[in-house]
Amino acid sequence: MIRLFLIGHTYKYECEKLCQIFFPLEKPVFPAEDDEAGEAAATVRITLETADQTRRCRCEAWLKDPARKSEAEEILSARSTDEEGIARVAVKALSALTGIKPPWGVLTGVRPAKLMRKLIETQGEAAAKETFTTDFFVREDKTALAARVAQAEITLLRDDRPRDCSVYVSIPFCPTRCSYCSFVSHSITQAKKLIPDYIRLLTEELAMTAGIADKLGLRVRSVYVGGGTPTSLSPEDLYTVTNALNRCFNARNTPEFTVEAGRPDTVTPEKLQVLKEAGVQRISINPQTFSNEVLQHIGRRHTAEETLEKFALARQMGFDNINMDLIAGLPGDSVDGFCASLTRAIDLAPENITVHTLALKRAAKIVTGGETGTVAAKTADMVDYAGKALTAAGYGPYYMYRQSRSAGNLENVGWTVPGKACLYNVYMMEEIHTVLACGGGAVTKLADPPTNRLVRVFNFKYPYEYISRFHQLVERKDEIVRFYEG
Repeated sequence: MIRLFLIGHTYKYECEKLCQIFFPLEKPVFPAEDDEAGEAAATVRITLETADQTRRCRCEAWLKDPARKSEAEEILSARSTDEEGIARVAVKALSALTGIKPPWGVLTGVRPAKLMRKLIETQGEAAAKETFTTDFFVREDKTALAARVAQAEITLLRDDRPRDCSVYVSIPFCPTRCSYCSFVSHSITQAKKLIPDYIRLLTEELAMTAGIADKLGLRVRSVYVGGGTPTSLSPEDLYTVTNALNRCFNARNTPEFTVEAGRPDTVTPEKLQVLKEAGVQRISINPQTFSNEVLQHIGRRHTAEETLEKFALARQMGFDNINMDLIAGLPGDSVDGFCASLTRAIDLAPENITVHTLALKRAAKIVTGGETGTVAAKTADMVDYAGKALTAAGYGPYYMYRQSRSAGNLENVGWTVPGKACLYNVYMMEEIHTVLACGGGAVTKLADPPTNRLVRVFNFKYPYEYISRFHQLVERKDEIVRFYEG
């Protein structure tokens, strides 16, 4: 627990996120001023006061002994917001207290490249980088990474039009649940009885959504089927979904049609044939690691050898745009082990390699099972190696995002060879246009970039709820029309 006192302001969310940079597994609480410290891992007091037209921020922080206090203070300039001042003093004080220097400085948001892109477009690249390093305390190598991603995104977004959109389809089923996972996904064995109704209603939702998109004159630029693991479905059910996407959205003729085949143990020639005949252009075959010991430890049923076999099979069947995911910081992995996995992935020459940093989500088994003590120690070295090795191999970073409680407060980065970037990933991360989402747990994002307006429409989270309350979901579709015509 972190005892957090806010004095003279109400920036609760921002202060919680800042504290969790330094104490990712501790829960912030907001006690009364005279409450006893109890078993708190840390106590943090953040004050904002104004006197004689001068705004002053101060942060005091200590672990167990208040006599060993770390403090930071700043008088805010006219160009600094209250939130920025609070963030700077909090990071200064907590860095001094813990010895942790956050690579992303005061930035707690999911999309640092989006911020960099906006700064580049208004200030130019040099000034944007200066803002990152000086005002936001971002490390120089992370600033350079954000700038590389932002420039790639600027190029990829040049052809985007006001009424462009993407379509996301959720298949929230997996063969098994990985120990690090906190997504809404269900074992295909346990959820088997739900699948017929789920697929039937999903195709109904796709048709309904397509009718709305057509009425509003929306142009579909990318279609992405994710999960879960879409290829945990049978070939027949997979055909039903991809056929519906072609019937409703003409997916095969969009610039990009992606289906995640993320678990190699779900990939079969029959399923790949269904995808090929549907016009799917891009798939993911995700090893996460090429260590069989680590795979077993995290609850993946497949082996490294099976990943190699299924990748070769996809190539033989004509797939020429394949992504592979790796995760830095997996329990049981080492720096040498991760580097060996990355080298093996590079040798296979997939068009995309996405390097994720393990997120220590409270619902994941490695957290609830108490395995987090050794998870994050070497993650930064893994991520640093990945950036250098992928750059040397001819890959460039094209999209990036950060998750709360990520090991080492690090980032997830998509890398691509020239001309093979995943458009959907950029559209989704940059929130540059509307994403129409269908299926259990899916979230439609209605975007109007000129006004920075963004409205989210949530589908019901769990498959059984999606099925039993589908009539209510239908009513929520009216929000799409109201957004564009209201």
